[in-house]
Amino acid sequence: MRINNILKPILAGTLALALSSCGEFLNRPTEDNYNVDNFYKNDEQCLQGVNYLYNSPWYDFQRGFIKIGEVMAGNMYWGSSPYLTFTTNSTDVDLINMSYSLWAVNGHANTVINNIRNSEGPSQEIKNQAIGEALTLKALAYFFMVRTFGEVPIIHDNTEVLTSGQYNQVYKHTRENVYDYIILTIEKAMELLPKKTSGWDNRIDYYAAEGLLSKVYLTKAGVSGTLNQEDLKLAAKYAKDVIDNSGRTLTPVYSDIFRLAPSTYNQTGEPMISWMWAAARDPWTQQNTLQSDLGMIGFSETGDLWGGWGGPSVDLMDAFGVDPLDDPRDRKDYDSRRKATMMMAGDTYEYFWTDKGGFDLLRFIYDSDNYGVGGPGGVFQGPCGAQNVKHLYGNTHDHETATGLTPGNMCYQLPTHIIRLGDIYLVYAEACFLTGDKESALEYVNKVRERAYGKNFESQGKLSSITWEDIWKERRLELAGEGDRWYDFVRLSYYDMNKAISLIKAQRRNEMYSYGEPCKHYFETGFIDGKWDLSAAEWTVDSSVTYYNNTIAAPNVTASSFTLPFPSEDVVYNPNLLEPAVEVDVRETYKYDF
Repeated sequence: MRINNILKPILAGTLALALSSCGEFLNRPTEDNYNVDNFYKNDEQCLQGVNYLYNSPWYDFQRGFIKIGEVMAGNMYWGSSPYLTFTTNSTDVDLINMSYSLWAVNGHANTVINNIRNSEGPSQEIKNQAIGEALTLKALAYFFMVRTFGEVPIIHDNTEVLTSGQYNQVYKHTRENVYDYIILTIEKAMELLPKKTSGWDNRIDYYAAEGLLSKVYLTKAGVSGTLNQEDLKLAAKYAKDVIDNSGRTLTPVYSDIFRLAPSTYNQTGEPMISWMWAAARDPWTQQNTLQSDLGMIGFSETGDLWGGWGGPSVDLMDAFGVDPLDDPRDRKDYDSRRKATMMMAGDTYEYFWTDKGGFDLLRFIYDSDNYGVGGPGGVFQGPCGAQNVKHLYGNTHDHETATGLTPGNMCYQLPTHIIRLGDIYLVYAEACFLTGDKESALEYVNKVRERAYGKNFESQGKLSSITWEDIWKERRLELAGEGDRWYDFVRLSYYDMNKAISLIKAQRRNEMYSYGEPCKHYFETGFIDGKWDLSAAEWTVDSSVTYYNNTIAAPNVTASSFTLPFPSEDVVYNPNLLEPAVEVDVRETYKYDF
């Protein structure tokens, strides 16, 4: 890749540790007294040396995480974004930033691993743990890379590549090789990591790495063009070990997974691998900024919100069985995941704006003078009739109450969960189904649905039989908004390209027309005379008007759409990226001999 994608992470590796403190978990050495020679002298410093790998190198992936994972997948509408229309090119800024970010994770992880291996002060147990954490995050970066770009180079040791002078001459390796390398890396991590069964502290442990491994095997199973039964069996095996032996359980209340306080989101150990952000901007890159891209103006006091003009798609609402054109009072919200994923007319949230008694979406939009700290000026911005919920922390009071820290402009501490137990239940269910064990598949899909439906599970949520389509949909509902859905399409495309394309072409990916008019009318009159009348808005429309935009054709998705292009500057710097991938024997070529 480009010099900045290989060399810069190595050079920055020793500097990036010099970050300010952001809570016990992410304590780091201070900038004025740190260098590699005088650090890693004890167990505490060893763990501090890994902490920044949980956030800073991932920072520039945040926007691509949503645009690729959700917008391309049809879960989210984002204006004229090329990710919505499958027209993303090699000069796209978010694509370039994503590529840099993922290669930075690899480079920094390699540097940290070498630093820890060469240190003499820490105990071997802690050195092993820290190296295992770094290896798992490195494997996670490659997992994103191979599912996004397809064939990519394997940079096993940045120092060796730089010393050889070949950093602008590396070749891609086949997808099969990259998956084998990811597996090799996770296996080594599991050798080194402790097996925690309680007291989860957000650090990666053996079972967290094993959960990632199960998901990798489920994805790899189809990479040859047909489903490999041995890979599927291994996916099921590793997922079941996590389920049975990790001590982790599903968080009882689904929405609690996405809250700020560790006692809430991590009460059962459900989050397994997360980006752990800091409410600090010095240096820039250690903080979460997703609320800025996904939240409505005025939702917090920090003046950094512009995400109201995007939001969950009509197609995602269809999947949840709700229609924004229906009277909000008639909505049957049996599935608690809907409200935890998208705000719709009539929704209120007790965990946002807790100093104001909770958050009321329509009041926020149409009565902001008496309710909040500004707002969207009486305009329902959500282009499809809903706003985002996941990745939002609320207002300053919410943040301070949960963390004791004050958020800043584009600077908050809400974790971003990448692998969690609900996902692993569904990995296990799908792997079982595809190997013929429908009974186990049904059991674990129902376990996920039982949490989602609560008291309505027996009457509304329990499935009596299971199909692949049930599991496919369940993954969408369970993980919507979490940057994962596009990668389900990618792995489906490996072994059934036609189905992947047809599913996308059948989506309702477009916006709604003038949806705010009935919402405003409802807010102004609904609490008096109970009206939700699509024909009674101020501008007076015919009752037969079609609010949904049907004028845009189905997206021009083709087989090539499932692999995004390398950034153009990478290709200019290293033309070998345009050459055919080189196949290697991964286990003979790459060694973790420690």
